[in-house]
Amino acid sequence: MTGQERRPEERTPIRPSWDLYFMRMAHLAATRSTCLRRHVGAVIVKDRMVLATGYNDTPRGVSNCGEGGCARCAGDAPSGTSHETCLCLHAEQNCVVQAAYHGVAIAGGMIYVTYQPCLICAKMLLNVGITRIVFEGTYPDPLALEMLSNANVDLVRYAGEEVPR
Repeated sequence: MTGQERRPEERTPIRPSWDLYFMRMAHLAATRSTCLRRHVGAVIVKDRMVLATGYNDTPRGVSNCGEGGCARCAGDAPSGTSHETCLCLHAEQNCVVQAAYHGVAIAGGMIYVTYQPCLICAKMLLNVGITRIVFEGTYPDPLALEMLSNANVDLVRYAGEEVPR
């Protein structure tokens, strides 16, 4: 063998698992967030195909959080409270809205989210037919997880994994 050739066991690249692949995409989506409190990203997938992405942000035409668009973000409300005063859409909501806007059917799909869905998002995900939720970070809303579990949604707390580079 010359120095340019690779042994057979070195020819196959190490690939990330599907969960790692899509969770990385959710983290990439989170980088678009303008929220001052938490950057959250989400990706809706069906049959290993990305259908929609989303991140938490104010609606179109509304100043983003850093520009004074959302008073809750600039305030001191505890995490998980005062959602009725927040102008932002959550990442999961933006994913569903994006799919609807473009006429993409998401029933039977799964969503990868960088944080556990809140109760409002959990109800919405149930009603649009999401069957599996893979989330990474926790969120102070145990009722959401209880409801999703009772509705037989496959809930996966993503613990992370690394792929050698």
